[in-house]
Amino acid sequence: MWTIENIPGQTGKTALVTGATSGIGYETAQALYTAGAHVILAARDAIKAEQAASTIQAKGGKGTLEVGVLDLASLRQINQFAESIRKKHDQLQILINNAGVMVPPASKTEDGFELQFGVNFLGHFALTGHLYPVLKQTAGARIVTLSSGAHRFVAAIDFANVRSEKSYNPNREYAVSKLADLQFTLELQRRFERVGDKLISVAAHPGVTRTALSRHMPDAVYQAAITQFGELMPAWQGALPTLFAATSPTVNGGDYYGPDGESELHGYPALVKISDAARTVEAAKQLWEFAEHATGVRFPK
Repeated sequence: MWTIENIPGQTGKTALVTGATSGIGYETAQALYTAGAHVILAARDAIKAEQAASTIQAKGGKGTLEVGVLDLASLRQINQFAESIRKKHDQLQILINNAGVMVPPASKTEDGFELQFGVNFLGHFALTGHLYPVLKQTAGARIVTLSSGAHRFVAAIDFANVRSEKSYNPNREYAVSKLADLQFTLELQRRFERVGDKLISVAAHPGVTRTALSRHMPDAVYQAAITQFGELMPAWQGALPTLFAATSPTVNGGDYYGPDGESELHGYPALVKISDAARTVEAAKQLWEFAEHATGVRFPK
């Protein structure tokens, strides 16, 4: 039963957490700060980010904090944010691609992509790519990308509909974005190994957790989910798979962590199942080529 008490000391490490103002992102940032890391709270709302930093500091810890404004729905702003990080930091031990949206009304990013695909996957793809020079010169750096058990609900990504050209189904699009996140995680690890980079790409998911991510769900759907899946876990517990992936010395590149309970809904960190669709190398290569073209960001071959 791994908890935050098992996190190794993080003094001397720099960690960047996207979506760090609430929910799993906030709990992740809090735990890393408590363990001694310098934590960069990356969030769209500067005021909320400053408030989160003040709350974290008030609880006490061994680390230090920094706030950065990051809008993952804008490739232009992601580039600007990453440039500011590269100027300030020459090391980045932990990058946690946590921020996300779930089942919103039909909407698009600044660049015209369906919002969930654009934020949950493309935004983090671009951010990771822009930060790659700093990550590369940090031996043992980890990139932790948040996926979901929902990635198993779809078998493929329809690239002709990532701008909602055909139709919009909020649940389907969420599942597509999370399949993309997991394909990205595994392909990134394969590329690290091909070029000999001493970096680790891993994924995590929180199970069923009570956070603001569900704010777009109708009340009836939310209550039905509780009836079906059981009481939702608190955010601190949902953050544990992410924290395990980010800090445990037993983690290997390409691992995927989630709750150890029935159907991966509740519990404590453990290795969990990856769908065949997420493991398909050719599909991941197609996603990668699409993402590089869409974002203009290039990674190692």
